[in-house]
Amino acid sequence: MATSSPSLKFTVDRCQPELVVPATPTPHEVLPLSDIDDQQGLRFQIPLVQFYSNEPSMVGKDPANVIRLALAQTLVFYYPFAGRLRETLGRKLVVDCTGEGVMFIEADADVTLDQLGDSLQPPFPCFQQLLYDVPGSEGVTDCPLILFQVTRLKCGGFVLAVRLNHTMSDGTGIAQFMNAVAEMSRGARQPSVPPVWHRELLQARDPPRITCNHREFEQIPDPNEGSFTASYENKMLLRSFFFGPTEIAALRRLVPHHLHHCSTFDIITACIWRCRTKALQIEAHEDVRMMVIVNARARFNPPLPAGYYGNVFAYPATVTTAGELCENPFGYAVELINKVKGEVTEEYMHSVADLMVTKGRCLFTTVRSLIVSDLRRISFKQLDFGWGKALYGGVAKGGAGPFHGAMYLISHRNGKGEEGTVIPIWLPHKAMDMFANELDYMLGKGPSFTIST
Repeated sequence: MATSSPSLKFTVDRCQPELVVPATPTPHEVLPLSDIDDQQGLRFQIPLVQFYSNEPSMVGKDPANVIRLALAQTLVFYYPFAGRLRETLGRKLVVDCTGEGVMFIEADADVTLDQLGDSLQPPFPCFQQLLYDVPGSEGVTDCPLILFQVTRLKCGGFVLAVRLNHTMSDGTGIAQFMNAVAEMSRGARQPSVPPVWHRELLQARDPPRITCNHREFEQIPDPNEGSFTASYENKMLLRSFFFGPTEIAALRRLVPHHLHHCSTFDIITACIWRCRTKALQIEAHEDVRMMVIVNARARFNPPLPAGYYGNVFAYPATVTTAGELCENPFGYAVELINKVKGEVTEEYMHSVADLMVTKGRCLFTTVRSLIVSDLRRISFKQLDFGWGKALYGGVAKGGAGPFHGAMYLISHRNGKGEEGTVIPIWLPHKAMDMFANELDYMLGKGPSFTIST
C-alpha cells in the first residue's frame, strides 16, 4: 500500500541550461498579480513531473527539441511567463514582461522506465537530477518563472520535469498552460483555450473589508519548540500511500449512515488527518487545523473568464483539538471536512484578497496544520506531447515550499493495475512508522496506539 524512498541510482548527463524566449516579439509591459496570487503562502516554486514511454510513431523525433520549440510558440500567448517578478510597495508583486524567457535543460539518463518500477509515484529516485536546481534560479523575484527539463531515457521514453512559480498560477492554470505546450507539440498553431490575464478581478476592494472568518490565517505561537515534531524537523521522510477500492471500502465501513453521502475526498482526508495527528503525538488539549483547498472558479457570478490562469482558490480551515479528533468516532472528522468545503464563496475570495492587503500578505497558519489539495480532476496524466498519455503526471512530492504539511490527492494506477488515489506525505522518520501503523489499524490490518493526555 505504501512505498519507501527508492534506492535505484542512475546518472544524468545534462546540457548547459538555456533560456527559451517567445518565438515572436511580445508586449513589454508591467502586469500586477492579483491579491490572491501574491500572498506569502504561494511564494514558492512547485515541481511537477511527467513520465512517458517510447512511442514507435515518434521514431526520429527528439522530445527535447519538440518541447523546446512548442514552449517558444506557447510563450507568445503566455508571454508573462517569459518575464520576471518584481516586488513593489506593500510587498505587491508585478510581472515585468521582459521576454527574457524560461529556463530549459536537455538531458540524458542511463536508465529505463522498467528499472524505475511498475508503479511510478513519489518519491522518485534521483529526482534532483531529473529536475536540476540551477544555481540562482530558485528565487521568487528576479528569476525565471518556469524551468523545464527533458531527460531522455535509454528505452526511448523520457521524463519531463517542470518547476513553476506558484504565484503565477494554481493547478488549473498550470494544467491549462501545460496543455497549450502539448497542443503546440502536436502541431497546433494556437492554444485551444486562449489565456486570459485580468488579475484585477481578484484585487482587494477599496477600502478593503474582511467580511469572513479566516481561521487559516490565525497567527499563533508554537509552544512546542524542542518537542517531538521540532526535534525531528531535519529528519523528514517522504512516502506515498495508495488508496484503492479495498482501502476506500474499509474506511466507508467506519462512516455512520447519515454521512454516507460524503465523498471519497472527505474520507481519505479525515483518515490522514487522524492518523497524522496521532503519529505526531500532539497533546490532546492542543488545537489541530485542516485547511482544504477549494477551487473557487465555479463560485463567481458572473463566472471568471474562461482561460483565466491565475490562482483562484482558498483554503478554509476546520479546527478542533487533537483529543476530539482522535477520540471521537471517525464520522466526526469526516463531517468537519465535508462542512468546511462549503465556506468558500465569491465573497469569501474577496475577503481573502482584502485580508492580504490589510495584514501584509501574511502566511497561513503553520502550527499543527495540514493542507490538502485534490488534484484528481486536473489532467496532468492526459498531457500528450506526441508520445501519448503520461504513465505518471502531477506533483513530484508533497509539501508546499518549506512547509512540509501540504499533501496532494493524485489519480494513480498501482502496480496491480488498480485505479485509485496516491498521496505523498512528509513526516519525521519515527512518526512515519507510527502513521503507517495507525493507518493499517483504521483499515483493519493491525493494532493502534492512544494519543497522550
